[in-house]
Amino acid sequence: MAQVSVEINGRTYAVACDEGQEDRVRALAQHLDSKVAEFAGKLGQVGEARLLLLAGLAVADELADATETLRRARRQPMRDAAAEASLANSLENLAQRIEAIAERLEKPQL
Repeated sequence: MAQVSVEINGRTYAVACDEGQEDRVRALAQHLDSKVAEFAGKLGQVGEARLLLLAGLAVADELADATETLRRARRQPMRDAAAEASLANSLENLAQRIEAIAERLEKPQL
């Protein structure tokens, strides 16, 4: 188990994490610290617990928005260049088959 030091609102904390996750934990702590700083700038130093609570709620709100966006995106059919090309090719083949059938129907039968 690895351990990293992170700073939130000017205070250093030791945080344990899995090996290889140190940079991720530092980045997450920096994000949380920026939220705490944002609230401290607006409200002043209203207490560490309150600042951390507000920052945690703000981050949770961001996560909820991202989760909802991902949920909506998963419900929509994927539209990428390969899928569009495949669909266009299928439609072209279908159109050619319909034209061939129409030509056969138009020819007089003997």
